[in-house]
Amino acid sequence: MALVATSVSSSLSCRPTTTIFTTTHSGSQFSSSASSPNIGFQLLILRGIEEHRRRRLCISLYVSCSSSSASPSSSSSSSVLVMTTSLGASNALVMAPRKLQGDELATVQLFQENTPSVVYITNLAVRRDVFTLDVMAVPQGSGSGFIWDKKGHIVTNYHVIRGASDLRVTLGDQTVYEADVVGFDEDKDVAVLHIDAPWEKLRPLPVGRSDDLLVGQKVFAIGNPFGLDHTLTTGVISGLRREISSAATGRPIQDVIQTDAAINPGNSGGPLLDSAGNLIGINTAIYSPSGASSGVGFSIPVDTVSGIVEQIVKFGKVTRPVLGISFAPEQAVEQLGVSGVLILDAPASGPAGKAGLRSTTRDSYGRLVLGDIITSLNNQKVSNGSDLYKILDRCKVGDTATVEVLRGDQKMKVPVVLESRD
Repeated sequence: MALVATSVSSSLSCRPTTTIFTTTHSGSQFSSSASSPNIGFQLLILRGIEEHRRRRLCISLYVSCSSSSASPSSSSSSSVLVMTTSLGASNALVMAPRKLQGDELATVQLFQENTPSVVYITNLAVRRDVFTLDVMAVPQGSGSGFIWDKKGHIVTNYHVIRGASDLRVTLGDQTVYEADVVGFDEDKDVAVLHIDAPWEKLRPLPVGRSDDLLVGQKVFAIGNPFGLDHTLTTGVISGLRREISSAATGRPIQDVIQTDAAINPGNSGGPLLDSAGNLIGINTAIYSPSGASSGVGFSIPVDTVSGIVEQIVKFGKVTRPVLGISFAPEQAVEQLGVSGVLILDAPASGPAGKAGLRSTTRDSYGRLVLGDIITSLNNQKVSNGSDLYKILDRCKVGDTATVEVLRGDQKMKVPVVLESRD
C-alpha cells in the first residue's frame, strides 16, 4: 500500500485547502464504495484521526468512488481521505484584507502616493583601468532625490552629485535616465538635475511650507538608504532653527529641521514630508559618531530650497551677495583678544577692496600687519564668520551694506556695495 499526497480537486465540495491522501492497493480486491469497507483502510483512518486529535486539528473524512458503476471485483481501486486542517485552510483561503488602524492606513496611503516621486541617483566617475588603460564609468556614490516639476527637474543635495562625470536617475518604475546638472548651490547643499522623461512618468511632490512647523509633529522620510530603494522611516520634528555647515564650503545653513526619523547614508537628497504628504525639507545630514542613524537627522527647510531651485531653474545659478574677502579662522582672532572677523585678503577688484577695506599684510621687516577686523554689518554684531554669513543671506545683490571695522585702535564705518559671486 502506498500513501501519496496530492492537491485537492476543484470538484470536491470541501472549500478550504486540503491535503488528499490516496491509498492505492493492488494485488487484492476491495470495494471503493462506503458499503464495502476494508479493514486496513479503516485502521489507517482511525490512526489518522487519533494522530490529528492529539495535534488539536480538525479532520473531515470523505470517501468517494472513482465511478458510480465501479465493480466490487475490480483488481485495483482507490479510496480518498481528505483531511482539512486549520493550517491548510489558512493557506488556501483568500486572505481577508488586513485590518489597519487609522494612522496606519494614513501612513500606507502617504507612502504609496509619494513613492513614485522619489528617485534613485547614481554618481558615476571616470576611471582608467591600470592594466588595459581603458576608461570606464565607475559608481562612486549614490543618493536620493525627488521630482520637482513636470519638466523633468530633479532636486537633490549637492554633495550627492559632487565630483560626478555622469549621473543616472532611476524612477519608481525602474526606468533609468541620463541626467544633466542644471545648477547647484554648494553653500546650501542643493542641486538641480534634468532628465528627458515622458511627462506622464513625472509626478512632482506637492510643496508645503516650513515656517509654521512645530516640534512634535509627525514627519516621514523616503529615500534609498544603503542602496535599498524606496524605504520609509517615520518620526517627529525634534528641533527647529538648527544650524549646520555646508559640507562643500563650510558656510552655515540656518533654520534647519531636526528629526528623529532614521536618516542613513543614501537618504541624502530625499524628501521629508509632513502627515499630509507635503514636502517640508530635504534630508541632508546626520549627527553620528558611527556614520549610521543615531536619531539626530537634519533637513534643509523647503522655504530655503524653493527660492534656490527657482533661481537655478531660471538662471542656472544662485546669485548670492558677497563682500569679496577671505578671513582668518575664528581661533586666530580669539588669540588677539578681539571679537570679529579678521580680513586676510580683500582683492582690489572685489566689493570690499573697492570700498577701501584693508587686507592683512607684512611690512618691509616681515612683521605681520593686521588688516581690518569687521565687528558689525548693517548695525548687527559680527563675532565670527557664521554671523557674517547670516547677515549677508538677508541681503541682496546691489545692496549697500554698512561695514563697521576696527582698524588699529580706531573704529570706522565703510559703505560697501554688495556684488554677486562669479
